[in-house]
Amino acid sequence: MQRITVFSVVLLSAILAGCQWQPKKVDFSTQIKPLINKNCITCHGGVKRNSNFSLLFHQDALDTAESGSPAIIPGDPDHSEMIRRLSLEDPEERMPFKKERLTKAEISLLRQWIKEGANWGDHWAYVPPVAIEIPEGEKVSGFSSDNTSAKNGIDYFIHKKLKEENLEPSSSASPAMLARRVYLDLIGMPPTMGQLDSYLNDKSPDAYDHLVDTLLASPRFGEKWASWWLDMARYSDTKGYERDVYRNIWRYRDWVIKAFNEDKPFDRFTIEQLAGDLLVNPSDDQMIATAFHRNTMNNDEGGTEDEEFRVAAVIDRVNTTMEVWQSTTMACVQCHSHPYDPFRHEDYYKLMAFFNDTRDEDTHGEHPKLRIYREDDEKKLESIREWVKNLSGEGKAEEVNRLLKTIEPKYHPHDFDSFINGELIDTKFLGIRNGGSARLKNIDLTGKAYLLINHSTKARNGSFEIRTDQLSGEVIASGRLDTTKGWSRTVMSIALKPTSGKHDLYFVFHNIKAKGENPVSDIEWFAFREDFFKGDANLDNEFITLLNKEVDNTPIMIENPPRQHRTTAVFERGNWLVKSAKVSPSVPKSLNPFPDGAPLNRLGLAQWLVASSNPLTSRTVVNRVWEQFFGAGLVETLEDFGTQGSVPSHPELLDWLSLRLMNDHHWSLKKLMKDIVISSTYRQDSKIDKEKLEKDPANKWLSRGARVRLSAEQVRDQALAVSGLLSNKMYGPGVMPYQPDGVWQSVYSAAKWQKSIGEDQFRRAVYTFQKRTSPYPSMITFDGSSREVCQVRRIRTNTPLQSLVTLNDPVYQEASIALAKRMLKSGKLLDDQIRTGYQLALLEDVSSRKLDALRNLYNEAINSYAENKKLKESLNKEGSIEEAAMTIVAAAILNLDETLTKS
Repeated sequence: MQRITVFSVVLLSAILAGCQWQPKKVDFSTQIKPLINKNCITCHGGVKRNSNFSLLFHQDALDTAESGSPAIIPGDPDHSEMIRRLSLEDPEERMPFKKERLTKAEISLLRQWIKEGANWGDHWAYVPPVAIEIPEGEKVSGFSSDNTSAKNGIDYFIHKKLKEENLEPSSSASPAMLARRVYLDLIGMPPTMGQLDSYLNDKSPDAYDHLVDTLLASPRFGEKWASWWLDMARYSDTKGYERDVYRNIWRYRDWVIKAFNEDKPFDRFTIEQLAGDLLVNPSDDQMIATAFHRNTMNNDEGGTEDEEFRVAAVIDRVNTTMEVWQSTTMACVQCHSHPYDPFRHEDYYKLMAFFNDTRDEDTHGEHPKLRIYREDDEKKLESIREWVKNLSGEGKAEEVNRLLKTIEPKYHPHDFDSFINGELIDTKFLGIRNGGSARLKNIDLTGKAYLLINHSTKARNGSFEIRTDQLSGEVIASGRLDTTKGWSRTVMSIALKPTSGKHDLYFVFHNIKAKGENPVSDIEWFAFREDFFKGDANLDNEFITLLNKEVDNTPIMIENPPRQHRTTAVFERGNWLVKSAKVSPSVPKSLNPFPDGAPLNRLGLAQWLVASSNPLTSRTVVNRVWEQFFGAGLVETLEDFGTQGSVPSHPELLDWLSLRLMNDHHWSLKKLMKDIVISSTYRQDSKIDKEKLEKDPANKWLSRGARVRLSAEQVRDQALAVSGLLSNKMYGPGVMPYQPDGVWQSVYSAAKWQKSIGEDQFRRAVYTFQKRTSPYPSMITFDGSSREVCQVRRIRTNTPLQSLVTLNDPVYQEASIALAKRMLKSGKLLDDQIRTGYQLALLEDVSSRKLDALRNLYNEAINSYAENKKLKESLNKEGSIEEAAMTIVAAAILNLDETLTKS
């Protein structure tokens, strides 16, 4: 019996030893791909394919190389050319060529990978998240005063990682500091003393939960989170490029604020911005949402090629869409296959085909635009629509509605050719001289009864005629070009002779009074329409009257009708002038398949982005939201989830939150945010001890609360709020608070920075007028975006200029003066006044050390101003010496590191 037992033990030991010595299978994504990206891909990838060998895609890697043999033979490293070249001593043959050789361990790893079959693997980001169980721990049961207890699933994942790193979570932040933190994070401003007292006096166990719900329901919530989104949307009040003139697009900014406030589900938020115009009977709001992609820049400079800059805008839309929703650097693929990620060159243009069929064409007027009628005119429009609907059905009624709301579809002067005695005026308007002509090619006239012309005419007695197919062809329309007032434009309607089929149209202009180089007229656009009103002259006149109304408008997206469809081709090396194979709309094969039944247009693309099978969208938005609360994402590179991006610090948590956002919260960002801010992880104290500084200096493992410098918008909003100056006025055109003279240098334009009056000077930063070539200086100093291109992550800097702004900028000086007045009114004793100012800014009592310093500062200022009244007046001309001295103290408080930091 004893022998059997010994034998069994020996046998078991041998089996266990065999298991221990079993080599672990090589993982491509974490072990091989980083090696390839670092050492091989620059010569054997998307940009270069030296020796006809590429390591970007699996099939490419196994294909026959220039030598006639494959460089990798799965299962046979000894006969694989790749291993041989890596192992050579001769530097002229050894790979990587003229670079540091791989280590023996790295070559051994590659050998083992080939021996195991050279299996490829999918990068973590391109694999859809799967259901993940919350790590085992105590059962979640409401709230606990002990911050080490898990309050929701987030904490279990964080605590598990802390345990692995031999770290402990921090205790909870003080109620006042936690209140300040969650106010700043959810609505972008600190609480008032009254709001803080109300929270601190609420002794119910759900007090914090109620506070969070109140903030999520605040109208200020949408303003804070709109600032975050508008960076990605590259929102601006100007067009960009050289002239950078005004763009009337503020209604899109307001739409974003309202969308966040109403907690529009992120999938719907996505679809309306990318394809609101393609929804059934879209509302005005859904049309305005599409201005997301009308935030692209528009080049008004004379002499530019409209098609070149239209293409530039479409390219920007591809890059922005993939960066905003997919955290993918698709811009790399415009010129060649991606050097590091599984996207081929043609994938870029298949995506581009989704965006290439929109009506905008880099025109001076930024068409198409949604026309915003006054209430009485809107009623007239609706009555016309109903009349057509009753007569001809919903389809024709929608065509009339589209014409009146957007004047689409139409043709622009750059569509003309074969000019005789005429040209494009400043490359924008059609200008034909007396007896001259121009051709509009291949126009389908079937069913078209009228031509609409938007023109401006200076000389009287002008006229034109339209001939078909040749200059001597049949005249199908003619009309007078009456003088218009000043620089104003008029829409006129010309009857067309019934004609069917496609024809080239020759527009011939006449006016003997248009002398020399002067054109008969300058025309901005043409549009053909049917006889919707069946000869009813009153309705026809009302229709034209509405078209001529001066209305407000917003640039929007509209799809081309079939007769104006554009084909899309691959650009050779990204050059828009050199096109090769034509492509159809499609998505990269390396990602989720296109949804069954989805249309092959922007609507289908938007549905693909928010499909539950998409591996990237929910991860992307979770990561971006997380960064706003903790200062860094679970994946640090917010803009890049590819193989060159950072690996997730907490991959299981990222996927758990992604699935929770989609499945449990149905894309509600407010519910995601509540999950985050009620967690014990979020509520930790931000104080740091020596051990945590050594083990986790960047707080990657979240063993303490986050300390993050406030955003540019928050720095300004907080100063105005604490001082009592901040206006709660919402929505409307951008405002112009104080800005130093000479900052704007607008060319070819009389545009000036006109300082707003009244409370508009003190509105939240999200409403500040954004000029691309001259962004608001104090915002840029604090790392705000110029909004020329999409920016998903602001890199925080710390420069002396920031101190100069908050100490000397008149906006902050006004805030300091206003805060000083509040302090002086709070009590008779100096120390009490200083305590009040400190509490207003930081919501806690000032320490004795800081009180001493601020008191000394006040006394020094009093003495200085008593000796030098001019110095005092340079700061505060109207106030007393005491007020000026207290202004210095207030400025110091507003400039404290604690004030400018969320802790």
